[in-house]
Amino acid sequence: MHCGQLPLTLLVLMFISTSETCTLRPHITAVEGEPFYLKYCLSSSEHENEPTTIKWYKSNESHGLVELRSSSSPRITLHDYVLEFWPVELDDSGSYFFQMGNDTHEWRLNVIRRSKHSCFAEKQVISITVEVKRALQISCDEHSYYKKLVNRTLLYKNCEKIEKNKNPSFRKNAELNDQGYYTCMFFLYHNGKLFNVTNTFNITIVRDHSNIIPVLLGPKLNHIGVEFGKDVQLNCSALLNEKDLIYWNVQKENGENPNVHEEKEIRIKTSEGKWHASKVLRIENINEINLNFLYNCTVASEGDIDTKSFILLKKAELVDIPGHVFTRGIIITILISGAVMCLVIVVVIYRVDLALFYRHFMGRDETLTDGKTYDAFVSYLKECQPENGEEHTFAVEILPRVLEKHFGYKLCIYERDVVPGTGSGKIFFI
Repeated sequence: MHCGQLPLTLLVLMFISTSETCTLRPHITAVEGEPFYLKYCLSSSEHENEPTTIKWYKSNESHGLVELRSSSSPRITLHDYVLEFWPVELDDSGSYFFQMGNDTHEWRLNVIRRSKHSCFAEKQVISITVEVKRALQISCDEHSYYKKLVNRTLLYKNCEKIEKNKNPSFRKNAELNDQGYYTCMFFLYHNGKLFNVTNTFNITIVRDHSNIIPVLLGPKLNHIGVEFGKDVQLNCSALLNEKDLIYWNVQKENGENPNVHEEKEIRIKTSEGKWHASKVLRIENINEINLNFLYNCTVASEGDIDTKSFILLKKAELVDIPGHVFTRGIIITILISGAVMCLVIVVVIYRVDLALFYRHFMGRDETLTDGKTYDAFVSYLKECQPENGEEHTFAVEILPRVLEKHFGYKLCIYERDVVPGTGSGKIFFI
């Protein structure tokens, strides 16, 4: 077996072995919306011991340590040494404890959000590098843990179903166009519901152990807003091999642009032994001839080429507000705010008068036509007060003048109108 094929085979076998036995890693990442499980590893000595009580707990910052039962949630199922989620959600993140007698085991679970624009989560991808013309094998055999529930299995490349493959696994000699993301999707039923579990491999094809396919970073087409007379810098970055080239193509039919300058290339070696290169194109004193023209950046190696383009577009002109217009606007705003404040104060102070006026103006006061002799009975304390006091003046003079003459109400005043046997409607207490 060639060493280019070895990492893929080992990782697949590792995944299958781990699924069949137990959950070994203390820190685990799961994708929301997919079934998930935690399985405790039993040692040989524990098999020999007598059965003991088994409990599962969850700990998080908001609720502390909580014992889990099958009744805790319709999504949680307990099978002695296994804790299942159907499916796992973002709120399930936290620490989980398995307790059997005096022994306790802990896992830290981090549930990541499912991408709405992809069939897999990038944090759950296994990266594999395969050399050209060496064996490339993608295995989507039955899922070891959910094998009894799996209804069907499909294989996707870059989230597009591989239609030609009836068997969701294949083996072939690697070619450059085989590079991409391969996702095994297992469809399974549980309690009448359909779920899916995904395993994704990022396959990188290289010519040999030292070379990769060069690629430019970022979008292939970039629109840049500029202003006449200003300068702009266009940055082009690429991941490439040591001998690959990165350059700008800026020459027009009538010759080079005098205000366009290509900066010196900067290269940094990555921790994986590859190279990250960047090259800046500086355009000075931008004018009309620089607009709507493709500034192409290219990275090239032996047999491979990648290009991205920049287009300069004129920014919309910003019209400044004249000083006198701004000052007038501030003054008008202050005056309007003051008027509104004064209006609010007047409404609060004269709210009763305004309410009475509104009733009179709209003709909606039902007490004017209710058939009663009086609309209100006026009573005030007068034993200790002179007849010309404030209470007497308000009750006998001001109220009749406002309510009877202006608004048409009929008041019952003791000195003037009280006759045994008459009824009254509303009552004002003074």
